[in-house]
Amino acid sequence: MFLSVFDMFKVGVGPSSSHTMGPMVAGGRFLDLLREQPFQVAGLRASLHGSLAFTGVGHATDRATILGLAGFLPDSYEHAAAEECLAQIEATKSVSPEGLGTLNFDPKSDLIFDYDHPLPGHANGMVLMATDAQGDVVVRETYYSIGGGFVVTEAEQSEEPIRDKADAKTHPYPFETAAQMLEMAAKSGKSIAEMKRANELEHMGPASLNSGIERLWQVMEDCITRGLERDGILPGGLSVKRRARNIHEALKAEAGLNLTAPHTINDWMSVYAMAVNEENAAGGQVVTAPTNGAAGVLPAVIMYWLHHVPGASRGKIDEFLLTASAIGGIVKHNASISGAEAGCQAEVGSASAMAAAGLCAVMGGTSMQVENAAEIALEHHLGLTCDPVKGLVQVPCIERNGLGAIKAVSAASLALRGDGTHFVPLDACVKTMFETGQDMMEKYKETSLGGLAVNVPNC
Repeated sequence: MFLSVFDMFKVGVGPSSSHTMGPMVAGGRFLDLLREQPFQVAGLRASLHGSLAFTGVGHATDRATILGLAGFLPDSYEHAAAEECLAQIEATKSVSPEGLGTLNFDPKSDLIFDYDHPLPGHANGMVLMATDAQGDVVVRETYYSIGGGFVVTEAEQSEEPIRDKADAKTHPYPFETAAQMLEMAAKSGKSIAEMKRANELEHMGPASLNSGIERLWQVMEDCITRGLERDGILPGGLSVKRRARNIHEALKAEAGLNLTAPHTINDWMSVYAMAVNEENAAGGQVVTAPTNGAAGVLPAVIMYWLHHVPGASRGKIDEFLLTASAIGGIVKHNASISGAEAGCQAEVGSASAMAAAGLCAVMGGTSMQVENAAEIALEHHLGLTCDPVKGLVQVPCIERNGLGAIKAVSAASLALRGDGTHFVPLDACVKTMFETGQDMMEKYKETSLGGLAVNVPNC
């Protein structure tokens, strides 16, 4: 099993990796499929199922699907160009993806929210179709958005499930579990980040790896900066106010007056995370870490480390991200990072575990302490539901990222106080998280049919 650092961390667009980025990616894959056909198609259709239908509007799944079928991709997304394209599609009732000409597509009739027929492969399912001149479907493909911007077809999901997928390429340190990771670290004398780097270098040169990681942090840092500078009301109808800017200004003022209480450091962690998730909620550029809904946790912990921990150095950010991606890969391979599949424990819980591991590593933790930090953070998110009010990635998601960052720092600190030995192995915690997610009622898994989503007035 090999999941690259660039699989776990993807540059994309808010508000959701599974509900926004995934459908956009699926649209791009479908266009590629059509370009391979020996005949010309005349029109496009799409149907959204399961969680993609129930919270699709709040997560901008409709916009993402339309834009994906028009040729937009998350990594190169430009907001102004997208808005212009959407207006043109509404006016002409057609899309013009590169190499396929002009295709009939009326979002009002050709994009269907199917609430009654969930697809069997995953809660986030969608069917994309191409039609001929008579309107008959000539190409059909089912896609599942399985979290973190990952997309698989129905055939890929059924024939070779992603969590059981064997990696065909040989890597120096092919660990699939935390136990294997620790064993390899002990035998090799290398850190988790060093092993992860060695695996990455099987696929790319050191310059590409270093520049790619540098870009990831730059996008994360820019997202925090924008979030700390902007105010106003977030879109979607809940009238949620951006709070990060005001909190940040207050924190800076208090620090200048030397009036800061010790516990205020928690507010710094929270405000960095909230800045990211307010940007995500507004449809801004973020990095999946490992998802959009949990995108604020890890960059908040890095920012906390850089600005509040003596001895921190930007030169070690690659160690942080490589360590975190190793932990995220273990979670994704053996469980899930999808809120629609396993609740928010799979999103913010995984993000907190990744951030705890990364922080522990750059603060001098051993591999055993890093594994311990990740386990502590994940364990204390077990059972966390995903119940976004009105289907928007705002309440409780924005604050939840702040608390996930605080837990990550606490977990790393506790692990560093010990010698790495502990009672619950990370692998057992990951297994428990997935089993808990399987047992969790569907209404608590990103459908907005239970929890806060129904007990808080939202209109």
